[in-house]
Amino acid sequence: MNSLIFVIPAVLAYLAGAGVLIYRLINRNPASPPRLAGIGLCLVGLLFHAVVLWVDGYADHGVNLGFFNAVSLVAWTVLLMLMISSINKPVEVLGIPLLPLAALTVVLETVYPASHLLAHDTHWGLVVHVTISILAYSMLALASVHALALAIQDHQLHNRHPGGLIRVLPPLQTMETLLFEMIGIGFLLLTAALASGFAFLENMFEQHLAHKTILSIIAWVVFGVLLMGRFRYGWRGKTAIIWTLSGFVVLMLAYFGSKFVLELIQPG
Repeated sequence: MNSLIFVIPAVLAYLAGAGVLIYRLINRNPASPPRLAGIGLCLVGLLFHAVVLWVDGYADHGVNLGFFNAVSLVAWTVLLMLMISSINKPVEVLGIPLLPLAALTVVLETVYPASHLLAHDTHWGLVVHVTISILAYSMLALASVHALALAIQDHQLHNRHPGGLIRVLPPLQTMETLLFEMIGIGFLLLTAALASGFAFLENMFEQHLAHKTILSIIAWVVFGVLLMGRFRYGWRGKTAIIWTLSGFVVLMLAYFGSKFVLELIQPG
């Protein structure tokens, strides 16, 4: 099956959803499209995106987790988590940067196919490790986007700018609470990912895994210190934002940085 017939509607739905969210953000007209319009378009994009992931990622000998396939899978998971959060919280506006990025990952996955198979007969422990790792990365990626929105919201509030994100997002204190809920869940998932890696991989410090393992542990420490600072000292605002983004950058280098070097710069 050719995935291209699903790529185009996925990209169009994502871009249309981003357009609706942007229009709602900048337009105060009561006749603006309802929030469900943007959410609905995102869900349509997620559906077509899922088909693309299945067609490109599922092979006879295993699941393809090549660089762009993995990036696309993470983008899909992040958006799915965002849509689940949007059920009872008005945070779908975070889709403004995420939807175009997800559209780009769908295109890149199709234009630059790569093969890095996770065989069907892979030990179940490794499958668990990979699954939890993707969930941890996705949750902490969503937390980082949330932190950026919080930074903009805080800036607008201190500069007495009544529109923009202040108008469409929950109050600042609620946003901070949501941020630490996401970080808490992401931290638990990252802990489980590291634990499962040490339990089921033969040597987490082998040459091709050492930098990934070390950077992941550093990211785990950063997020752990942040949660401790929140619990003991009430860290919030710029401090929380800086620590969140710092931890995510390290985690991004751990996962995608290592995959980029191993699969695209030094293949084989």
